[in-house]
Amino acid sequence: MFWIDVLSRIVHVGTAITLVGGTVFTLLVLLPAAKTIDDAAHQKLSGSVVGRWKRIVHPGILLFLISGFYNYFRAMPAHKGDGLYHALVGTKMLIALVIFFLAAALVGRSEKLAFIRKNRSRWTMIVVVLAAIIVAISGFVKVRGVAL
Repeated sequence: MFWIDVLSRIVHVGTAITLVGGTVFTLLVLLPAAKTIDDAAHQKLSGSVVGRWKRIVHPGILLFLISGFYNYFRAMPAHKGDGLYHALVGTKMLIALVIFFLAAALVGRSEKLAFIRKNRSRWTMIVVVLAAIIVAISGFVKVRGVAL
Protein backbone atom coordinates (compact mmCIF):
# COMPACT_ATOMS: atom_id res chain seq x y z
CA MET A 1 0.00 0.00 0.00
CA PHE A 2 2.95 2.33 0.57
CA TRP A 3 3.55 2.95 -3.14
CA ILE A 4 -0.15 3.47 -3.81
CA ASP A 5 -0.20 6.00 -0.95
CA VAL A 6 2.81 7.79 -2.44
CA LEU A 7 1.32 7.76 -5.95
CA SER A 8 -2.02 9.06 -4.66
CA ARG A 9 -0.30 11.91 -2.82
CA ILE A 10 1.75 12.82 -5.91
CA VAL A 11 -1.36 12.79 -8.10
CA HIS A 12 -3.27 14.95 -5.60
CA VAL A 13 -0.53 17.54 -5.14
CA GLY A 14 0.38 17.54 -8.84
CA THR A 15 -3.24 18.12 -9.79
CA ALA A 16 -3.45 20.97 -7.27
CA ILE A 17 -0.31 22.58 -8.69
CA THR A 18 -1.65 22.32 -12.23
CA LEU A 19 -5.22 23.51 -11.61
CA VAL A 20 -4.53 26.15 -8.98
CA GLY A 21 -1.45 27.39 -10.83
CA GLY A 22 -3.38 27.61 -14.08
CA THR A 23 -6.19 29.49 -12.37
CA VAL A 24 -3.78 31.96 -10.73
CA PHE A 25 -2.08 32.48 -14.12
CA THR A 26 -5.49 33.10 -15.70
CA LEU A 27 -6.44 35.63 -13.02
CA LEU A 28 -3.18 37.55 -12.81
CA VAL A 29 -1.81 37.31 -16.36
CA LEU A 30 -4.22 36.08 -19.01
CA LEU A 31 -7.41 37.97 -18.12
CA PRO A 32 -5.67 41.36 -17.72
CA ALA A 33 -3.69 40.84 -20.95
CA ALA A 34 -6.83 39.80 -22.84
CA LYS A 35 -8.46 43.13 -21.95
CA THR A 36 -5.84 44.93 -24.03
CA ILE A 37 -6.78 43.31 -27.35
CA ASP A 38 -9.70 44.11 -29.64
CA ASP A 39 -13.01 42.31 -29.13
CA ALA A 40 -12.74 39.93 -32.10
CA ALA A 41 -9.28 38.79 -31.07
CA HIS A 42 -10.43 38.56 -27.46
CA GLN A 43 -13.35 36.27 -28.39
CA LYS A 44 -11.08 34.05 -30.49
CA LEU A 45 -8.49 33.82 -27.72
CA SER A 46 -11.15 33.15 -25.09
CA GLY A 47 -12.70 30.32 -27.10
CA SER A 48 -9.34 28.71 -27.69
CA VAL A 49 -8.16 29.00 -24.08
CA VAL A 50 -11.45 27.76 -22.59
CA GLY A 51 -11.52 24.81 -25.01
CA ARG A 52 -8.02 23.73 -24.02
CA TRP A 53 -8.44 24.49 -20.30
CA LYS A 54 -11.65 22.40 -20.18
CA ARG A 55 -9.58 19.35 -21.22
CA ILE A 56 -7.45 19.88 -18.12
CA VAL A 57 -10.14 20.97 -15.65
CA HIS A 58 -12.52 18.04 -16.08
CA PRO A 59 -9.94 15.23 -15.69
CA GLY A 60 -8.31 17.26 -12.90
CA ILE A 61 -11.54 17.30 -10.92
CA LEU A 62 -11.81 13.54 -11.34
CA LEU A 63 -8.20 13.04 -10.20
CA PHE A 64 -8.83 15.29 -7.18
CA LEU A 65 -11.91 13.29 -6.19
CA ILE A 66 -10.25 9.89 -6.56
CA SER A 67 -6.96 10.79 -4.87
CA GLY A 68 -8.61 12.97 -2.23
CA PHE A 69 -11.05 10.33 -1.08
CA TYR A 70 -8.33 7.68 -1.16
CA ASN A 71 -6.01 9.86 0.94
CA TYR A 72 -8.81 10.67 3.37
CA PHE A 73 -9.86 7.07 3.89
CA ARG A 74 -6.24 6.03 4.38
CA ALA A 75 -5.76 8.79 7.00
CA MET A 76 -9.03 8.16 8.88
CA PRO A 77 -7.76 5.40 11.21
CA ALA A 78 -4.92 7.62 12.46
CA HIS A 79 -7.39 10.42 13.25
CA LYS A 80 -10.13 8.43 14.94
CA GLY A 81 -11.84 10.67 17.47
CA ASP A 82 -9.90 13.74 16.29
CA GLY A 83 -12.75 16.22 15.89
CA LEU A 84 -10.58 19.10 14.73
CA TYR A 85 -9.03 17.01 11.94
CA HIS A 86 -12.40 15.84 10.66
CA ALA A 87 -13.90 19.34 10.91
CA LEU A 88 -11.03 20.88 8.96
CA VAL A 89 -10.86 18.16 6.32
CA GLY A 90 -14.65 18.21 5.98
CA THR A 91 -14.54 21.98 5.50
CA LYS A 92 -11.79 21.51 2.93
CA MET A 93 -13.92 18.97 1.05
CA LEU A 94 -16.96 21.25 0.99
CA ILE A 95 -14.89 24.17 -0.28
CA ALA A 96 -13.39 21.88 -2.92
CA LEU A 97 -16.88 20.98 -4.16
CA VAL A 98 -17.65 24.70 -4.56
CA ILE A 99 -14.40 25.14 -6.49
CA PHE A 100 -15.22 22.16 -8.72
CA PHE A 101 -18.63 23.65 -9.49
CA LEU A 102 -17.19 27.08 -10.31
CA ALA A 103 -14.33 25.64 -12.37
CA ALA A 104 -16.77 23.55 -14.40
CA ALA A 105 -19.11 26.54 -14.82
CA LEU A 106 -16.24 28.72 -16.05
CA VAL A 107 -15.39 26.26 -18.85
CA GLY A 108 -18.94 25.03 -19.46
CA ARG A 109 -21.66 25.98 -21.91
CA SER A 110 -24.77 26.00 -19.73
CA GLU A 111 -26.89 29.05 -20.38
CA LYS A 112 -28.08 28.99 -16.77
CA LEU A 113 -24.47 29.52 -15.64
CA ALA A 114 -23.59 32.13 -18.27
CA PHE A 115 -23.65 34.80 -15.54
CA ILE A 116 -20.51 33.18 -14.10
CA ARG A 117 -18.68 33.27 -17.44
CA LYS A 118 -19.78 36.88 -18.04
CA ASN A 119 -17.96 37.95 -14.89
CA ARG A 120 -14.99 35.62 -15.32
CA SER A 121 -12.54 37.78 -13.34
CA ARG A 122 -14.71 37.88 -10.21
CA TRP A 123 -15.44 34.14 -10.18
CA THR A 124 -11.84 33.25 -10.97
CA MET A 125 -10.78 35.42 -8.02
CA ILE A 126 -13.25 33.56 -5.81
CA VAL A 127 -11.78 30.23 -6.96
CA VAL A 128 -8.26 31.45 -6.18
CA VAL A 129 -9.24 32.66 -2.69
CA LEU A 130 -11.05 29.41 -1.92
CA ALA A 131 -8.08 27.40 -3.20
CA ALA A 132 -5.77 29.43 -0.91
CA ILE A 133 -8.04 28.58 2.03
CA ILE A 134 -7.79 24.89 1.13
CA VAL A 135 -3.99 25.12 0.89
CA ALA A 136 -3.91 26.78 4.33
CA ILE A 137 -6.14 24.11 5.87
CA SER A 138 -4.13 21.33 4.21
CA GLY A 139 -0.85 22.78 5.40
CA PHE A 140 -2.10 23.11 8.96
CA VAL A 141 -3.56 19.60 9.07
CA LYS A 142 -0.38 18.08 7.59
CA VAL A 143 1.99 19.90 9.96
CA ARG A 144 -0.26 19.39 13.00
CA GLY A 145 -0.07 15.66 12.49
CA VAL A 146 -2.02 13.19 14.56
CA ALA A 147 -3.59 14.49 17.76
CA LEU A 148 -2.47 12.68 20.88
